[in-house]
Amino acid sequence: MDSNLIKNYLSGLQKNIMHAVSAVDGGTSFISDAWQKGAEEKLQGNGVTQILENGTVFERAGCGFSHVCGSQLPPSATQHRPELSGCAFEAMGLSLVFHPRNPYVPTVHMNVRMIAATPTNGQTVAWFGGGMDLTPYYGFEEDAVHFHRTCRDALSPFGEGLYPRFKAWCDDYFCLKHRGEQRGIGGIFFDDFSELGQEKSFEMLKSVGDSLLTAYLPIVERRKNTPYSERERAHQLYRRGRYVEFNLVWDRGTHFGLQSGGRTESILLSMPPLVSWSYQHKAEEGSAEDQLIKHFIVRRDWL
Repeated sequence: MDSNLIKNYLSGLQKNIMHAVSAVDGGTSFISDAWQKGAEEKLQGNGVTQILENGTVFERAGCGFSHVCGSQLPPSATQHRPELSGCAFEAMGLSLVFHPRNPYVPTVHMNVRMIAATPTNGQTVAWFGGGMDLTPYYGFEEDAVHFHRTCRDALSPFGEGLYPRFKAWCDDYFCLKHRGEQRGIGGIFFDDFSELGQEKSFEMLKSVGDSLLTAYLPIVERRKNTPYSERERAHQLYRRGRYVEFNLVWDRGTHFGLQSGGRTESILLSMPPLVSWSYQHKAEEGSAEDQLIKHFIVRRDWL
């Protein structure tokens, strides 16, 4: 299918999301940084990184669009397609992570992307990937149910089996294997997806992308004015450390960008502005922080 259709959709989605986030933050302006890779570099292409920092609601809200081409598909993209190893490729996608200031507002991540590879026989193979997930610092059942219900509704027109399949995939993916711990409450995740055909698979991708604001903003509005103390803030910064660990150690998108010679500043826009680690940290038994770890960010059927 025409890659311009995908590019136009992703660029428009970026603008819609960032304007909505700016409005929620009280009209805080965001930086729009257009970039381009030169012909002499490992990767060719361009993109736009949009980021809001030091807002009243969001400490950092980054949303990046990229469209790149390269002569050799990185290993992170051929994990399940070894026959395409070393092929020329084209990739475009939109990736965002919003880190709120208030510890009672969860962090959200979304990515929607298309990758096309051309093996030596010249027959291009294309597929879609992406999803969204929620990382709370304090657990609220109604927020988790709303987020998962929105994910389910985005997928239901394309097959009733997609939500439970992509939900399980998300739980498997967003797991800190070195700690035996989930990153958050999950959501949906899919990769190497083209089984509905190119046009229908793209429609599904758009449905997921378009549902991000519906899934997340009502939760932000509900929690953004909740009073908090230094205790909650310290817990938030500590849990952000887990976010950094996952993105650097396990995240395939981060690995793809770095392995392919992508723009480092844009690849790492998902990092929180402030974070902390504590040696052998343990939450107080029975506390809200303890409950988050033991009973909330575990694999659950939220619906």
